[in-house]
Amino acid sequence: MSEDIRPRPAASRIALACLLDAVLVIVFATIGRASHAEALDPAGVLQTAWPFLAALAAGWLLSLAWRAPASPVRTGIPVWVVTVAGGMLLRLLSGAGAALPFVIVATLTLLLLLVGWRLIAALIVRMRR
Repeated sequence: MSEDIRPRPAASRIALACLLDAVLVIVFATIGRASHAEALDPAGVLQTAWPFLAALAAGWLLSLAWRAPASPVRTGIPVWVVTVAGGMLLRLLSGAGAALPFVIVATLTLLLLLVGWRLIAALIVRMRR
């Protein structure tokens, strides 16, 4: 029987990573609304962000993100994939569009945001060693 001897991340680091992901999804929605001259009121931003926030939560659950919340590969990539795919599916199911240009922009932007911060964090950790 093998036992995982890696230290578990502190609850505060898990919460911070989850919060950062959610904030970045909201930033993504805000930028999208601003680029289309849509209102930036909280209700409007939430209307745009909710499918991706719901999918983000699913991504965290499916990837067991709390085990390695800052890992770019183990957590970042699965969370990103589920956030994009699930967000687009929820948009379609709720009657919102998912035009190909939007899918491409969302995919690349969320890759940059959700995996990008984890790559930066990993680089900082390596530089400190």
